[in-house]
Amino acid sequence: MAAFFLLAGCGPIEETAKPEKTQTPPAANEAASKEEKNPEQQVKQAEPAKDAALPLTPAYRLNPGNWTIKPIAGENPKVVLLTIDDVPDQNALQIAKSLQSLGVKAIFFVNGHFIDSENEKLVLKQIDQMGFMIGNHTFNHKTLKELSEFEQYNEIVKVNDAVEQIIGKRPKFFRAPFGINTDYSRKIVEDEKMLLMNWTYGYDWEKDYRNKAALEKIMVNSPYLTNGANLLLHDRVWTSQAMPQIVKGLQTKGYEILDPALLETPTND
Repeated sequence: MAAFFLLAGCGPIEETAKPEKTQTPPAANEAASKEEKNPEQQVKQAEPAKDAALPLTPAYRLNPGNWTIKPIAGENPKVVLLTIDDVPDQNALQIAKSLQSLGVKAIFFVNGHFIDSENEKLVLKQIDQMGFMIGNHTFNHKTLKELSEFEQYNEIVKVNDAVEQIIGKRPKFFRAPFGINTDYSRKIVEDEKMLLMNWTYGYDWEKDYRNKAALEKIMVNSPYLTNGANLLLHDRVWTSQAMPQIVKGLQTKGYEILDPALLETPTND
């Protein structure tokens, strides 16, 4: 059994990712719950983080061999990184509000087709103002290796351009759909000065874990939970419901939820 379980939360993943269980259902990552409240109403209720603009000195580094997070020097090694993909669909702002109330941070990976409308732009802007890091998850969530170089470029750079227009800065992180990169997409990511990452484990797209109780349990008790684990979650209603107990459960086990602003990126190394 692999030391790190990189489930295909967005589908099959590349070199270091070797799923041991089931292949992700093709529609699992695209299906979004419609049960959440109107996000425009939530935008008005959320409060900006007071420390959102404060720069932090990098203290952790991504290990590209297994996508875990390692201390650069003598920092606490018992940390986990929270990442949320397919943002902002129906539940991203509520997830952000839950995390903010718990005093923890995460990376929200954006799909460009979710920031087309004015209301979607407001949601993204509010998540940024709450102090969360924004990542690039491509525009249309297509498999990059099936696209031409021109199409790959647009899938990645169009998101950075759109995000910058909305929040005034470009994403520092990139995660490819299905975890599959190409040599060309890696070059684009490098040119855009983003940190490319996949994940350690995640479950919320699998049928057995599309409910609050099951997801809470597996995310906290996964055999792949380890120091520096890079946790994959999605903008789903059951994930939003489970998030508070996932955070509390991890903290009860002694894990610190890492502020991604402490990660070394190409823009601050």
